[in-house]
Amino acid sequence: MGKTNTTDTGARSGARTDTAAEDREQERVDHAAGERLSTAPREESPETGAGVPAMGVIGWTRWFWRQLTSMRVALILLFLLSLGAIPGSLIPQTSVDELKVGDFKDRHTTLTPIFEKLQLFDVYSSVWFSAIYILLFISLIGCIVPRTGQFVGQLRSRPPGAPKRLTRLPAYTTWRTEAEPEAVREAALGVLGRRRFRAHTVGDAVAAEKGYLREAGNLVFHIALIVMLVAFAAGQLFKSEGGKLVVEGDGFSNTLTHYDNFKSGSLYDPDSMAPFSFVLDDFVGTYEKSGPQRGTPRTFEARVKYTEGVDGPERDGVIRVNEPLVVDGTKVYLIAHGYAPVVTVRDGKGKVVSRTSVPLLPIDNNITSTGAIKVLDGYRDKSGDKTQLGFKAFFVPTFAGEGQGQMFSQFPGAEYPVLALSAYSGYLGPDSGLPQNVYQLDTSKMKEFKNEDGELLKKMLRPGEKLDLPDGEGSITFEGTEEWASFQISQQPGNGLALGGAVAAVAGLAASLFIQRRRVWVRAVRGADGVTVVEMAGLGRSESAKLPEELGDLAAALITTAPVARPATEKPDAPGSTDEPDDATNEAGSRPVHPADAPAEGAEK
Repeated sequence: MGKTNTTDTGARSGARTDTAAEDREQERVDHAAGERLSTAPREESPETGAGVPAMGVIGWTRWFWRQLTSMRVALILLFLLSLGAIPGSLIPQTSVDELKVGDFKDRHTTLTPIFEKLQLFDVYSSVWFSAIYILLFISLIGCIVPRTGQFVGQLRSRPPGAPKRLTRLPAYTTWRTEAEPEAVREAALGVLGRRRFRAHTVGDAVAAEKGYLREAGNLVFHIALIVMLVAFAAGQLFKSEGGKLVVEGDGFSNTLTHYDNFKSGSLYDPDSMAPFSFVLDDFVGTYEKSGPQRGTPRTFEARVKYTEGVDGPERDGVIRVNEPLVVDGTKVYLIAHGYAPVVTVRDGKGKVVSRTSVPLLPIDNNITSTGAIKVLDGYRDKSGDKTQLGFKAFFVPTFAGEGQGQMFSQFPGAEYPVLALSAYSGYLGPDSGLPQNVYQLDTSKMKEFKNEDGELLKKMLRPGEKLDLPDGEGSITFEGTEEWASFQISQQPGNGLALGGAVAAVAGLAASLFIQRRRVWVRAVRGADGVTVVEMAGLGRSESAKLPEELGDLAAALITTAPVARPATEKPDAPGSTDEPDDATNEAGSRPVHPADAPAEGAEK
């Protein structure tokens, strides 16, 4: 008896050993099947027998390349790029506004040397930002190229055959049917084909796969990032941007000499400027006159006549905020508005020396404006000597009235315009070689005109009124007001490409997030009792609650062709009969088990 027990124990131990070996082999096969669902590059680590990396120069180069082209490093570089853009938006940039940079340096003498060494005033052209940009570009290309090759290979290949034990897969169901195995497999091919699976028969099973667009979306997303980087680089290298202030009745021609300010990329060719011109016929601005939103703009548009090309026909156009005029790829934006008082200057003999509209600079939302009126040529004093005149100007489009309010505008519309002037004579310094601000008056080499009390001559004028200079030196008359508009003329060739890349990136990201790559196997074999046993199992690249539901729907569709066989009629107990069920009968008694309700024993969670 003892010998018999030892033999049985050894047999059971051997059976368990064989089962464990089969389980390990099946786990290896299942893991390989899951790995083939992904095109992510596999990391290899060459090691010696002692586990020490055997890496020379070539090995380290390959390791560095694998790290650089990994998705982890690409995300880190993308995060660093976004961090690097933060100081570019908080600190004034030389390429955008040199005046603000100069003012920042004057106010922050301690930080300025540090910021200059770190190139924080030129972030987007700095060495460190360019390094991150180039590394990200290389990383994305190195990541996309091999993945694209692997994806194309997967598209050309067929789904792999069914694993030996389908019960180990996450979603599984089985039932018995009277239909022939060949008929079940043929029906499975039809059901899977109608559900847009790529399916074919391998041995005694049908193998099917779906969700290739997930990896396609992933590749599209990364390619779109490269497109956006290229568009950004092209926009910076080939862009041009300039500003022009135009008074009603005046015009602009798209040449370098007509710009008030102009900047361009390092590869921009001035000869590529689009030939066009326009004239500002009228600026229309209306404002809310009552209620809590008093002064809020309601209409804000510049009505122009423009000509495309050298001899093109004249067309009418309207430029509004965020609605630019587009001419041959160049966009003309409306960015600001203000008033230009019309003044006439006469000398002591009553001769008109100057009659011009002088744009003034707004300083608040009600368009209270300041500036300078300069008379450089044509004026002679009472002695007949040539000299220059200067007037500091302060303008309010709607003044509350003397004694009823301060010298500030009460409303942005020109309801009650008042111009305050103070007068000077002397040398304005136009030929000194130093740049001058047209809105400021340098009085260091000028003398004040005095009134009867010996104070600076100044006066508030309504349209039609004049300021007489003392001792018959002449006068200045406030004739009325015109309006001006400031335009930004920009040409940035990479905008359309960047927009297309952004749209493609969103579409690719949505596909990679919401489409699941999965495989389904349908095995149909004849059992020992002659009844066909059908097994269905599914495997996804990642866990999803929809996979068991989809497998259940496929099983329900297949049952219409391969219905569940009725269980055999139970017979009275016969000699030698047992209570154990047939091996081909599942726990539902020949009924298919929905994978969401009763997952197979040993299935991975």
